[in-house]
Amino acid sequence: MNEHPKDMDALQHWTAPHNLEAEMALLGAILVNNPALDKVSGFLKPEHFSEGLHARLYETISGMIVRGHLVTPVTLVPYYRDDEAMGELGGAAAYLAKLTAMAAPIVNVTEYGREIYDLARRRALIEIGEELVVHARKPDTGTPVSAIIEDSEKALYEVAEEARFGQGFASFGEAMKEAIDMAAAAYQRDGGLSGLSTGLVDLDERLGGLQPSDLVILAARPAMGKTALATNIAYHVASTWKPPAGEDVSPHAQDGGVVAFFSLEMSAEQLATRIVAAQAGIPSNDIRRGKISSSQFKRLVDVSTQISNMPLFIDDTGGLTIAQVAARARRIKRQHGLGLIVLDYLQLLAGSGRRASDSRVQEVTEITTGLKALAKELNVPILALSQLSRQVENRDDRKPQLSDLRESGSIEQDADVVLFIYREEYYLARKEPKAGSPEHMEWQMEMDKHTGIAEVHIAKQRHGPTGKVPLQFDGNLTKFSNLAREEQYPESMDR
Repeated sequence: MNEHPKDMDALQHWTAPHNLEAEMALLGAILVNNPALDKVSGFLKPEHFSEGLHARLYETISGMIVRGHLVTPVTLVPYYRDDEAMGELGGAAAYLAKLTAMAAPIVNVTEYGREIYDLARRRALIEIGEELVVHARKPDTGTPVSAIIEDSEKALYEVAEEARFGQGFASFGEAMKEAIDMAAAAYQRDGGLSGLSTGLVDLDERLGGLQPSDLVILAARPAMGKTALATNIAYHVASTWKPPAGEDVSPHAQDGGVVAFFSLEMSAEQLATRIVAAQAGIPSNDIRRGKISSSQFKRLVDVSTQISNMPLFIDDTGGLTIAQVAARARRIKRQHGLGLIVLDYLQLLAGSGRRASDSRVQEVTEITTGLKALAKELNVPILALSQLSRQVENRDDRKPQLSDLRESGSIEQDADVVLFIYREEYYLARKEPKAGSPEHMEWQMEMDKHTGIAEVHIAKQRHGPTGKVPLQFDGNLTKFSNLAREEQYPESMDR
């Protein structure tokens, strides 16, 4: 085995960043003035202190104050009279008196707390780096390199995002400011939507666009077009992306957004072919078989050139776990910004190895809970496709219901929005009577009525109406588009 380089030897004897004086001054300030704890308790935890004794003191002091006790060196001494660490420092009474002598002014308490907190995050970064070095230097452990990278990325992201969580209550004024900011963004955005536009006017009207932090389930039986609809939406979001002026990477785009598309079933090439075919108006089957004219080929090249640089990232790795999806989504957001995650489809995603022996229902529960948590963490909508159970085919009325979702309990519970796709044309085509018969004429009239028409059923929406939205569907191009219609469907509110 190779020896450590000199800089690694030096690192082993290097002291991790800390500030004992700041820790002592903060503890002293709280001992002198107990209400000072309120200034730091929202973000500072015992584990943020570099000195173990200080961590234990902060935990004890916090606990006593929460229980309504007065905390002073006098009331605290009995807890530490026989403490070995205190004994080495001259005894509990002497050390606690020293802390009060070093007490920070009340106006500086928050700054001292932030100093301790920031140094703790630096130590966490060092620990992640050291663990990465240890695992990377041991190729015989059986741990795949990809797993080491994902674990490190997750740990880094948690350190980076820690400050965003656990801050306690927000005042109504702060919450109202966020609500007004959202309304202002919707007013200024194309289409006047608070969320991302799907490109489908009637669907946007019902949903208000795809909302940040929402888990949206798009479910259908095979051949209904769920991948086509998801691809159409992903293309529209990516193609309308407008970054903020003066910023290269930001989650707050002026319009549209960066899209991360996890395709667990189709390859990236197949998805790209679908998108190009839909935009060029050329059937993808013709493209694959080379049955296109020179003018069509030119149009294909022109469209490909136009859309090649749009921010749509496709990951077609099969058998991903929910943890891997989360790690890769965090990476995309860090590097490029992120506006939408699309997952095709949910049942092909795996849970953690720990759940391998559990039932599939439990595994799906872990997956949907993880997806909802990821949507909130990254503050982006997640559009996850899902299969429907075969019981749909056994009913006379084949229009989907929430109970038709496979492993439906957790999916229905965790989803903010549930959408179903239904195409009567598909089922009618399978029941064609004998040509020339009276029944065939009646069948043909029904086919003419439903050909090229799809319905998106909004079966659940936490913040808006349910109902159905008719769309145009071109099976040759696998493309959904707006349907010009006069009929308006009644609305109902999901409770």
